[in-house]
Amino acid sequence: MTPDIRYPIGPWDRIAPSDAATRATAIDALAAVPHALRQAVAGLTDAQLDTPYRDGGWSPRQICHHVADSHMNSFIRFKLGLTEDTPTIKPYDENAWAITPDVLGQPVEVSLSIVDGVHARLVALLRVQPADAFDRGLMHPERGPMTLAQLLGLYAWHGAHHIAQITAQRQRNGW
Repeated sequence: MTPDIRYPIGPWDRIAPSDAATRATAIDALAAVPHALRQAVAGLTDAQLDTPYRDGGWSPRQICHHVADSHMNSFIRFKLGLTEDTPTIKPYDENAWAITPDVLGQPVEVSLSIVDGVHARLVALLRVQPADAFDRGLMHPERGPMTLAQLLGLYAWHGAHHIAQITAQRQRNGW
């Protein structure tokens, strides 16, 4: 069976990091995203940044801007989940966002800086939460009820997933 290049690290597993050590590992994974994303796109030309990683897929430029968009939303989702009782979060059309003018042609550094700042705030917030905070819930209109632990697992996977799409593309193309 040919591996699915859409999921170079496999699809997201909805299982939540349930103990302190696993949560700490997931938070560490979030903390690593800014540096790893910068490394993934370092030295790429504009032509390479605009080359989709697969037919019908996003380019590394779009992926960088998507990670910024998505992880800004994740920060807000965590804050809502920590400060409100089972809030309903707002989904968004990722594909529509990936082709807006602020994405196409925009230097990746703009979003890399956003990822730096958002992750600094997000990691600082998550590292100080008591264990029971991760049991708090929210309602995702597309995924259904989720705990903050599941949300943590989702975004730890999400950053690694998109970074792997870029690094796998670099390897396939000899960049």
